Amino acid sequence: MNNFSRPNSKLDEVTVSTKPIFDGKVISLQIDTVRLPDGSTASREIIKHPGAVAVLAVHDGKIIMVDQFRQAMGRCELEIPAGKLEKGEDPLEAAKRELQEETGYVCKDLRLLHSFYTSPGFADEIIHLYVAEELESGDAAPDEDEFLELYELTLEEAEAAIGSGRISDAKTIMAVYALKLKQVTGTFGL
Repeated sequence: MNNFSRPNSKLDEVTVSTKPIFDGKVISLQIDTVRLPDGSTASREIIKHPGAVAVLAVHDGKIIMVDQFRQAMGRCELEIPAGKLEKGEDPLEAAKRELQEETGYVCKDLRLLHSFYTSPGFADEIIHLYVAEELESGDAAPDEDEFLELYELTLEEAEAAIGSGRISDAKTIMAVYALKLKQVTGTFGL
């Protein structure tokens, strides 16, 4: 029987070498050669990412979301406010910054719901998901290359947007269902 509370070290892969391929503004790509548990070697393509934050912001019972064009998807996507961590930035401070920049809302008390990896098979990106429930309005200040529209959706509207594919991003889906869990049980349960 496995004990899932600790890593299974007999499955560890040991990095033998790393070959940098690309170093960009948001990500870098490298190819690692690893030694497998049976002693053979394999290649692993790895995307390195500084990490990100996302905020489940609830105002008057509605979820604050932003709509923006996503080039990788080729379309607009409704999402909760989110953004990349700057080098050495505290995730809590980044969450406060992103919430204000993208929506204009500020919140003194953000709580971490969970941190999760987006695609651990090939990327080290981790997202820290926060909840903000007592919001005060202010002025948005998006990055100069960010064009956003602000939306406030009820839980039912957000679920319908997931069902129609208008919301298809994992962090936003996770946030919507965390809020639904709170509505049903009284706690976020994470």
